[in-house]
Amino acid sequence: MIISLTIVGLLLLILIIGKINLAIKFDREVKELFAQSKSISNQTFHKSQLNGLPEPVQRYFNHILKEGQPYISYARIKHDGQFKTDLAKGWINITGEQYATTEKPGFIWKGTTSMFVARDMYISDKGRLIATLFSVYNVADAKGEKYNEGEHLRWLGESVLYPTNFLPTERLQWTPIDKNTAKLIFNYNGLSLSFKITFNDIGEITEMETKRYMGDKGLETWVIKATNYKELNNILIPTAFDVLWRLDKGDFSYAKFNITEVEYDKPEKF
Repeated sequence: MIISLTIVGLLLLILIIGKINLAIKFDREVKELFAQSKSISNQTFHKSQLNGLPEPVQRYFNHILKEGQPYISYARIKHDGQFKTDLAKGWINITGEQYATTEKPGFIWKGTTSMFVARDMYISDKGRLIATLFSVYNVADAKGEKYNEGEHLRWLGESVLYPTNFLPTERLQWTPIDKNTAKLIFNYNGLSLSFKITFNDIGEITEMETKRYMGDKGLETWVIKATNYKELNNILIPTAFDVLWRLDKGDFSYAKFNITEVEYDKPEKF
């Protein structure tokens, strides 16, 4: 009995130490992310910037931004929802917090479930995905060229949550497709990334589609569906997301997130 209690006590101690160490690592990564970028909030949005853009893109910015809206430099986000660790597995509940920078592309996300903590990031132009079981043991630590591109694509697609990042610049351009779709092209660090963006009649982005490496496998069609727009911090953003792989045999959703909190230009952890 005493031996059993001692083993339980040791396991609890290991879990507590693991949780503390993981929190320290995450704090350090968030600070590193914010330290690498700078504020661009002295820039403001003006409708004259929309001249020459595809009509649905103009409709989008006219709908979600106000004249004189400052550019977003930093974003911090919380969400809840459901997640699949594999397309063949069931849904599990998840909560998450995320931090993003815009002047220098970058983000870090921490998703927490009852069994594991996942950290997805694009920092120092490098992508990485780490999954830690019970805050102690890394069951996945994926990185490399495919993840550099994949996490960069995630940052770009999630700009719908910090949408001044979608305004045209030297590195970001929009080209027309039809009355409800346009192509977004982003050139950075030797990569040319793109999304096919679908807009509804009132100007909301409803779907973003691109090609992304499916883990260590080949390129597949990756889709972000966005709904339930709400005005937060003077900007209309979607608060419900369904993220899926569009494969030959059908659409396979793996993340359904609901945004619960968004704050801008506070480059620090919640």
